Amino acid sequence: MTFILTNDDGIDASGLKALHQAVQQLGLPNMIVAPALPHSGCGHQVTTVRPIEIQQRSEREFAIAGTPADCVRVALSHLCPTASFVLSGVNSGGNLGADVYISGTVAAAREAAFHRLPSLAISHVIHQRRAIDWETATRLTVTVLDKLLHQPLEPGQFWNVNLPHLHSGEPDPELLFCALCTQPLPLQYEVNGTQLRYSGEYNKRSRDPGADVDVCFSGQIAITQLRL
Repeated sequence: MTFILTNDDGIDASGLKALHQAVQQLGLPNMIVAPALPHSGCGHQVTTVRPIEIQQRSEREFAIAGTPADCVRVALSHLCPTASFVLSGVNSGGNLGADVYISGTVAAAREAAFHRLPSLAISHVIHQRRAIDWETATRLTVTVLDKLLHQPLEPGQFWNVNLPHLHSGEPDPELLFCALCTQPLPLQYEVNGTQLRYSGEYNKRSRDPGADVDVCFSGQIAITQLRL
């Protein structure tokens, strides 16, 4: 098995390093195929009208001048056609509920599902602008992968996982399987003449009880199985 590692924060992001460390700890053969630059919030955009530059950084690490979905397409068509699993993350910021339609991180996992490959997107919620403890994120990612890589997925299904933002010294959270929240993101804008600037507060979003937003904001790891 070869695991393709990608993200939407860019190939130099701390979250991708955390994911790579987790995969290495589990002894999983892998290849990094990630965007050369950040593409946070790009959704499922793909590049079809211009060439896609590929920069090989090492034997198994490639920076792609494209989106996360592009990275999966390039990996499966050109760099590693025998890949068996796609892992996307660890995103700096949550991808819960409605976020899955905006997120480039989740789009990479969804693109793999289109090709009938199992895949997983993993993100880390940020609370009160506190810095992410990437060592803790790596440890939790190992726990998540150890659990989910043994769970069956039907063709067209994929996992979306969100890690909570713990305070120092808190015990490790539980892994809870839950539904995708159906509530909208906060809809607030600041008005400045003819311009609007989004001012919604992510951590004050509405929650469906027991769904992924509620689970993760309550301090647990939210695991949602998505289907095309």
